[in-house]
Amino acid sequence: MFDPVIAPSGTLLGLLQRGRGDGTLHALTAPRAEALAALNHCVLRDPRHDWQVENRSLYYARLYLDLNGELDAVEAHLFAAEDVLDTEESRTGLALAVLGHLASYGRRDALELLRRYAAHGSNWAWALDELALRDDDAGLRALAAPVLARFTTDAEGEAELAAAVRDAFEPRPWRLWAEDPRPSVATRVRAAQEAGCFDRWQRQMRPTGPRPGWSVRAVFEWAQQGMERGAALHVPAARCLAAVAGPEDRPEILQAARTGIDGARCTALRYLAGSDDPGALDLIEAAVADGTTAVVEAAVDAFERMRGVAAVDRARGWAQRPDVLGAAAGRMLACRGGARDRDLVLAALREAVRGEGPDAATLWTLVDGAGRLGIACAAPVLRHVYRETASSHLRGRAARALAATDPSFATGFAVECLWDCEETTREIAARHAETGDTRVVERLRRLAADPAEEDEVQTAVRSRFGPDATLG
Repeated sequence: MFDPVIAPSGTLLGLLQRGRGDGTLHALTAPRAEALAALNHCVLRDPRHDWQVENRSLYYARLYLDLNGELDAVEAHLFAAEDVLDTEESRTGLALAVLGHLASYGRRDALELLRRYAAHGSNWAWALDELALRDDDAGLRALAAPVLARFTTDAEGEAELAAAVRDAFEPRPWRLWAEDPRPSVATRVRAAQEAGCFDRWQRQMRPTGPRPGWSVRAVFEWAQQGMERGAALHVPAARCLAAVAGPEDRPEILQAARTGIDGARCTALRYLAGSDDPGALDLIEAAVADGTTAVVEAAVDAFERMRGVAAVDRARGWAQRPDVLGAAAGRMLACRGGARDRDLVLAALREAVRGEGPDAATLWTLVDGAGRLGIACAAPVLRHVYRETASSHLRGRAARALAATDPSFATGFAVECLWDCEETTREIAARHAETGDTRVVERLRRLAADPAEEDEVQTAVRSRFGPDATLG
């Protein structure tokens, strides 16, 4: 899946793509046709950079309800010829998840679309998972024949069916079909269930990787073999070293960390950092200076995972370095530094935004650190990240940091956060939004009554309705 093109944050489309609360608020005041066009654009062209992590489906489903939006565009997208040519889950997953939420809210047209797509669409397994949570037994039983017809009755087809049953996210349909009164259905599904269980058992009986009694050298060789075939194994290899290495092996491990081939060097650095070895920090610095890209990345990651006082002290000296180690030092101080490190963390935050923009991966840690350390001067940068990032998770972290650093948060961003696409962000808003705004009171009551809302959000809402609450 290609990276989506995100519209400017000041436009309706840009707000909806980001999943911001202001997107919903603007859509509800915009011309309905314009709002629905922007909404359909988002649902049919998934705007998430990480579609497996970021939430949008409930956010878009709620907006369809508020706009009383038709599903013609979603139907055309699901059943287009492209569905046969592009079978990646990312093409249709968001639309199917939105339909699932709409079905939960009682939209019969959404339920019927899911049923049709489960019977005929390429991404049928996703649709079936959505239906498993929302459809009745009769609706699911009606899908048994078209779903099973996707699998031939030869050995290859039965193996594919067994894999589908084994990997199903929601097992309810398969359990229903295993008890189906039609022998042609129940027999196949039961056989597939048994084959899937046997396959899992066989996998457990054929473990790969290190065995008890391996030497340090054998662990290094295993890590290098993984690297040569494109699999980074230095993390599990370092755990193996912790099990097999003794004090007498330290010279060999130190030598590997200095001059070993990439697999061994990455493993040794990870192991030494994890055990807070007194030589680890110097070896990490040397690896960043002369190592390959893989070694540099492993060294930086190993450094950031260190917990000792020595690592934090070294981070204070490295924080102003203009390289990856300096950036890592800033992140370490954000996680484990104290009040004396506020200026260094603030400088790292500003530099990251200035140099890499509001979607830089390093900002996740730095934003958290600004909130943890209560850096009030960071509020303008945090507000910029909040507005501009395309990542709804990073925006949520910025909201949490603003709640700790920005006195205007409760009457500003916290209000729109009540409509945000991420439940953790809505939870923050439910705890902080100033109830002098009538929209806040109305929204809190709606969230409290919405069965689709997450428990954590509703708990936060109920805390505002307690005996000392000031809701109007």
